[in-house]
Amino acid sequence: MNPVRKRRLITASLILGAGLVAGSLVALALQENLTYLHSPSEVIGGAAPESGKFRLGGVVLEDSIASGRVEETREVEYRFVVTDREENFPVRYRGVLPDLFREGQSVIARGRLESEPSGLVFVADQVLARHDETYMPAEVADKMTQARIARARQLQEESAAIRAGRDLPTAEDEAGAAEKQAAPAPAYGSSTGAY
Repeated sequence: MNPVRKRRLITASLILGAGLVAGSLVALALQENLTYLHSPSEVIGGAAPESGKFRLGGVVLEDSIASGRVEETREVEYRFVVTDREENFPVRYRGVLPDLFREGQSVIARGRLESEPSGLVFVADQVLARHDETYMPAEVADKMTQARIARARQLQEESAAIRAGRDLPTAEDEAGAAEKQAAPAPAYGSSTGAY
């Protein structure tokens, strides 16, 4: 191979390698900042990551805001409940709340789930409130609508079962049905009496 071609090949390889490294670093940085929005109904339903960060969106439940000073750090800790009007989820936040933060107003909190003796709580590292009482972010409104639709379907199925005179399935009934589906069918001529 000619020396000029060899230099060009090495230069092109280095530029391509540098581009790949830069692209990988940008993708990693974007992935770290990517957090999904979940409603309280989705968090309770298990759709939210248990160990990763995500955003919790909804409305601050009326009469749920409480605060107190943390002894060790002398910070103010706030506790409040975020609701999608179907389910409620407790939130803990240390820091300064936005000026527009108030009960009955839409809010988005970023953080992760933690276990406490009272159960799971969302520990927020950032709380965002919207600029006026009438505005609700489209993401939060969509999640709240989805929660309402899911709850309405559940109530409709339950009322249809009651009208039909059937008992509602219990957790044991659903577990037994799942076991029957998972059990293999008996083979021809087996000792179970199958034909």
